[in-house]
Amino acid sequence: MTSRIWTGMRKHAVLLVLTFLGLAGFAAFVVWAFLATAHTGGGWASLLPIWPYVLGGVIATGALTGVLMWLAFYSANHGYDDRIDPDET
Repeated sequence: MTSRIWTGMRKHAVLLVLTFLGLAGFAAFVVWAFLATAHTGGGWASLLPIWPYVLGGVIATGALTGVLMWLAFYSANHGYDDRIDPDET
């Protein structure tokens, strides 16, 4: 019983840590981009040309993740991942 509780808590902890790392990485990118363009005199306005690329990358990554997860679940739910015993007749 307690092992299931710890396993469930571990899954939530991993999700929270990965979410935090993702948000921290995005925040670091925004700070880096602002500091890199601040000396050119544009400040936040200088970031406008790169936002479509950032958004496109996020959408492409999310789409690829969704498609690969769908394929994994489709494969598992339709028996493609079942073991086949060659000795069984």
